[in-house]
Parts: sequence; structure tokens; C-alpha cells
Amino acid sequence: MSGCPAVRVLRVVRSVSGDRAGVADGMVPNPGERLPFRGFPAPGSDSDDPAVHADLSPIIAATAQWLTRAYPACGGALSAVLCEVQARQAVTVAAWLRHPTSMDVALVGISGPGGAARLDRITGAGSAADADGQEWRTWVDEAVASWAACLLADPDLARRAVAALAGGDHTAGTAVHFRRLLAPDETDRRAAALLRHPDLLAPVAGLHRDQLLSRLAPGQGLTA
Repeated sequence: MSGCPAVRVLRVVRSVSGDRAGVADGMVPNPGERLPFRGFPAPGSDSDDPAVHADLSPIIAATAQWLTRAYPACGGALSAVLCEVQARQAVTVAAWLRHPTSMDVALVGISGPGGAARLDRITGAGSAADADGQEWRTWVDEAVASWAACLLADPDLARRAVAALAGGDHTAGTAVHFRRLLAPDETDRRAAALLRHPDLLAPVAGLHRDQLLSRLAPGQGLTA
């Protein structure tokens, strides 16, 4: 039984868990349930549910899912888990940088993150998206996806981005680590060979790279 692929995957998921509900060190809560935000109203709805406006998790989950579909894992179930861990860590850093304060989070909850339409077009995933027809794509944040692509393709930029989070609203009072984003081992790199390929990521990374570099410029604080 210990050799069962599902058991091995579960052990890896447990081994990469960390603080902040596992986001910091790579935990993917229930890998079989890719969309923990199902049932939330569509972005821009009139719902007064504070959880919709106070939490970036729907955006992080949807944007990470878009990345792993656009740049799938190289290998089997274990590789898929490792690839998703890296995508979620990159998207988490990008989302925290893009929406650094509670006010920013509230605003994107009200206005909506924009969706995956342009991302699907530039990566050639438009027809697949039409066939998919899933509402989760409306939760994808194009700028966050672009920033995450930049971080996955450029280790130095990823280190700068994580360092910039220190002392911000999302990390206050909590030690956070993004080991699989910042220091992937050989197994991580093989699993995410497409997800970390600079040339493949270039069309997505280039969309909002200048904004990311501006945010990370010396003296630039994490403000709206």
C-alpha cells in the first residue's frame, strides 16, 4: 500500500505544508478539490458577504489553476502536486504585492479581478476555455498571473518580491517562507519545467512586468 501513487502524493503534500494554512511552504489543501471558492458570487456582484471582499484566496486559487493548466506539470500525479505548489506560491506572492492592503483587497472584491479572457487568447487557450465554460475563470487576475510568471521565470526577481512583503499587511506578525518558489530542488524543477520556462512564460510575464518592476523599485512601499 505504501507504494501506491496516491499515498506518495499525500506524503509529499504533507511534507511541504507550512504556516499560514500551508500557503507559505507549499501546502495544497485537498489537491483533488482545485476550486475552494465554488459558490462565491461572481466578481462585482452585490453580495454583502465580507468573506468575499476580505480574502484573496479565490483569486489565488483561480490564477494558480490557470497557470497550471496553461503550463502543465511534466510527469504524473506527484509532479502535478509539486507544480501546483510552485504556482500557488508564486501567485500568492504576486497577489499580496498587487493587493497589499485590506483596502486593496476590498476593492478587488467589489470590482472583480478581470478574468482570464486575454490570457487565454495570448497563450492560445481560447478554444479550450470556451469548451471549459467554468465560472472559475472570472476569478483569474491577469496582472497577478503576469507577476507570478515573472517570479517563476526569474529567481532574483522572486527573492526581491518576497523580501518586499516583509512588514506588509499580509505578513504582519507571521514568519512566511516560499521555499519551493525561491529554492526549488531538482524534482521541483523537473515537475515545473514548462511553468518555469522563461521563453514560454514571456507572453504572460510581459503583460505587466513593468508594473511589477515599479512596485519593487527602491523606496517604493507596499501601498495602493
